[in-house]
Amino acid sequence: MINYSTYFFISDVHLGLGLKEEEKEKEAKLVKLINYAAENCDELFILGDLFDYWFEYKHVIQKGYYKTLAALIEFAESGRKIHYFIGNHDFLHRNFFREEIGAILYEDPAAFTLNDKKFFIGHGDGLVPNDTGYRILKWILRNKVLQRIYSTIHPDLGIKIASGTSKTSRSYTSQKDYGRKDGLIETAMRKIDQGYDYVIFGHTHIRSEFEYNNGKYINLGSWLEQPCYGKFTDSFQIINW
Repeated sequence: MINYSTYFFISDVHLGLGLKEEEKEKEAKLVKLINYAAENCDELFILGDLFDYWFEYKHVIQKGYYKTLAALIEFAESGRKIHYFIGNHDFLHRNFFREEIGAILYEDPAAFTLNDKKFFIGHGDGLVPNDTGYRILKWILRNKVLQRIYSTIHPDLGIKIASGTSKTSRSYTSQKDYGRKDGLIETAMRKIDQGYDYVIFGHTHIRSEFEYNNGKYINLGSWLEQPCYGKFTDSFQIINW
């Protein structure tokens, strides 16, 4: 009998988006899931926008989310891997997650082999073929020189601006018309044609599963509509939480 590893996936939780009580309930669900994952999976993939905004200064991180951070630290200290794909809301990371939590950070999609299946995994922003405007915005936001200049602003003001920018970005994403199909499907189809068995994204907040040739495209949607996680052993499932 093959001894498969188990992998969990989450995307677009957007901690910090709602009112205080809503966020308290959402974080409690997330912490419960991370603790559950520590007992039931080998590696955790975070596909971006864990936070509605994240701006990390050299010596300062925004307050809040301590329970989430503590749960992730415990998960990593149990010997399990955390793969964190930076999204379009939580894009400004320095070294906190890498050095204090032990997560592996990715600024771009990456390829993996999981239980002998080929995966192409990422947040999904900047990959939509007809979204030139966002591709330009992404280049600006990810520019390291501009980020260093921005970090000279006092954290109270800098985080306030980042929060406002995040709301604008979310509004743009939610109102964007990507055409008759989910705009990431074409990207997924190309990757499947290249030999990938699974392509997994977030970003659009549209939960979907799309089979194509011998592969499958999966989008986990968001926790704003329905908290869920993906699970892969010998097949992929999306499970409501």
